[in-house]
Amino acid sequence: MSGADASPFGVYIHWPFCLSKCPYCDFNSHVRHAAIDEPRYLRAFQTEIAATAARAPGRTVSSIFLGGGTPSLMQPSTVGTILETVGKHWNVDPNVEVTLEANPTSVEATRFRGYRTAGVNRVSLGVQALDDASLKELGRLHTAREALDAVAIARQSFERYSFDLIYARPRQTPHEWEAELKLAIGEAAEHLSLYQLTIEPDTPFAMLHKSGKLVTPDDDTSRTLYDLTQEVCNAAGLPAYEVSNHARPGAECRHNLVYWRAHEYAGVGPGAHGRLDIDGQRYATMTEKRPEAWLMRVESLGHGLITDDLLTREERADEFLLMGLRLVEGIDPARYESVSNRALDPKRIEALAAYGFVERGRDGCLRVTPAGFPVLDAVVADLAA
Repeated sequence: MSGADASPFGVYIHWPFCLSKCPYCDFNSHVRHAAIDEPRYLRAFQTEIAATAARAPGRTVSSIFLGGGTPSLMQPSTVGTILETVGKHWNVDPNVEVTLEANPTSVEATRFRGYRTAGVNRVSLGVQALDDASLKELGRLHTAREALDAVAIARQSFERYSFDLIYARPRQTPHEWEAELKLAIGEAAEHLSLYQLTIEPDTPFAMLHKSGKLVTPDDDTSRTLYDLTQEVCNAAGLPAYEVSNHARPGAECRHNLVYWRAHEYAGVGPGAHGRLDIDGQRYATMTEKRPEAWLMRVESLGHGLITDDLLTREERADEFLLMGLRLVEGIDPARYESVSNRALDPKRIEALAAYGFVERGRDGCLRVTPAGFPVLDAVVADLAA
């Protein structure tokens, strides 16, 4: 392998449209009641892929992730053309992982075979809950039955699939979550993403929470739910490999590992982020968030970039810590030193280890312990100081 393609390189494609906006969501997603001009957006995606590849040529793409929004609202032919365009402008690893996020509605599930034919080989389903009352409260448009049916269709269409669940929901008890989680594990082949409900600013849930109309579990209950999640998943052979992601060994999401291991990735589409290495330096990119503004920008300038910042060594080091310590495998201190030009403070490591929050593995990697993960932000802040 040449220097250009020795490391993993991911391509993220953002489809920004949804049928409805979930009340907990702060992602760059938009509802449009008029028909979306899909062919026009496709041409813009093709243009931006070409422009990005011109800046970062010669890479070998190891993973592609179509996220959103709701990418499963795209026609399979649109997805196929996007993947062909990626292959036209970069080399693509023969074993490339191609993930598409999908909602588990019956309408979207009927497209799964089309996506498989188009080149998608892994699907990630936004199930979020397996009981109808919770789904309604979360603003989801599918039922629990539809979700399980969609998982069954995914199982027939893809060798690899995953789905998301949200826990620490209003009024949720550990007993209820244990039953729901065990049901989910019975349906999951190799991977589950399990997120604690967080109240994000400027969302409908934030307003309800502030007014006292939405009551989430207290800290003690949330910690019990987190510990229970680890216990049940470990017993089922789906240990955590990242704070919120569980997989059978070897079935981790390779695209997300690109982020967490601080490798390069291109971001294409409205509001997409990227990290590109150009002339030995790393650039943080972001495109225009508003879909129509992004579209006009790409059509007039050939790209949608609004941020293209050269990262300092300190910024790269902080990002490396923040992302890498989310992983159970931890970080290589030598790589941190090469990125930051300074070593981690041994006294800080020693103090955190004394509290049982971090440990050194036999491989020399520094990792957060199970006791440290619930206070991960504080651990990272301490090490970065």
